[in-house]
Amino acid sequence: MWNNVKAKVMGLKILHGFCNYCTQRHASVGVWVKRTPEKHRRCGQVPGKTRLFATRNYLSTEPPWRVLFFGTDDFAVESLKLLSASRDSNDRVVESLEVVTLSNDVPVKKFADQSKLPVHIWPLGDLQGRFDVGVVVSFGCLLREGLINQFPCGILNVHPSLLPRWRGPAPVFHTILHGDTITGVSVMQIRPKRFDVGPILHQEIYQVPDNFTADQLGATLATKGAQLLIDTLRTLPERITNRREQAQDGATLAPKISTSMSWIVWEEQTCVQIDRLFRAIASRIPLRTIWMGKTIKLLEFSGKCNISLSGRGRRPVPGSMSYQKESNTLAVCCKDGWVGFKAVMLKKRLSAADFYNGYLHQSFQNRSGPPKQECLFHSNRDRTELHSAGEKNSLTQLHAVH
Repeated sequence: MWNNVKAKVMGLKILHGFCNYCTQRHASVGVWVKRTPEKHRRCGQVPGKTRLFATRNYLSTEPPWRVLFFGTDDFAVESLKLLSASRDSNDRVVESLEVVTLSNDVPVKKFADQSKLPVHIWPLGDLQGRFDVGVVVSFGCLLREGLINQFPCGILNVHPSLLPRWRGPAPVFHTILHGDTITGVSVMQIRPKRFDVGPILHQEIYQVPDNFTADQLGATLATKGAQLLIDTLRTLPERITNRREQAQDGATLAPKISTSMSWIVWEEQTCVQIDRLFRAIASRIPLRTIWMGKTIKLLEFSGKCNISLSGRGRRPVPGSMSYQKESNTLAVCCKDGWVGFKAVMLKKRLSAADFYNGYLHQSFQNRSGPPKQECLFHSNRDRTELHSAGEKNSLTQLHAVH
């Protein structure tokens, strides 16, 4: 009988699988083992050297793998596509593939249905012996230790940053927001209780192109991360053997983006900072400011504007507006210059020309002395102070991690 055979290869724990020679369950491990020449006590077979059976007959230590995929969004779909295609490729990395997702209306569920992949809705029951390895991409839920331990090779995670930088749910947005010029993708092993702290199996560096948006960077890293995942699975035992713990230095947090981040502080933010903010979040949360006591959304950012103020005899107040007829741009003064927007949203979307002609023209024509309220955008201090407090809390959490 197989009684508590100890396996050091890949650090696998003792499992319960099915014997090669009968249908009885025995203590076993997911590795190649040498049996004694004596006959099996229950079925009378001479074992020899064998792979240990689980529900699909055995637990593998080399490709192709039985994979359970956890994911939700479009970023995750790219990895799922390559895993699915790998089942039919010449160097087959995946033998079987099933999917776990959080609801029925997410991109991963739709792709799984189209590809006729078995789908499980979270949370899961017992999986013992059914899969070799798990893969998590943009799933958003902590996995308990008991679940992780049901996978002989553990659970891998594809993360769009060079960990330990930008741990958390929004690494792509923070990469753009903070002006990082170098980023990348990491494949790590999941650990329980905390996100993005497990050992690194594989990483690839990527240089961020100028003026890239978060959407563009996310799509690029999704493709690169999917290929890195396949490369990792191809040599998984060696990757696990050579895994490295994340460095304690350089760890930063990437909390979810929120509407509080979208308020512009004209007195404090530079042209570059507003540009980064727009490229980071505007496709999901429009930039906002206060005009005449109302919230106004700023659309179609056009970058830094060259505004000549010669002859006006005064320094413009942050939040001041200037309509540029030649380029149909609404220019707004910030901390170190002017930034432009091609459209705004009040009750409805208005071009810069429509906003100027409908609301600002008379005020600009009659302007003398200090700027009138109609010609100024104001910062929403209550909102921005809330966002600053949130950033301080993130820093406090980061110190607590270490």
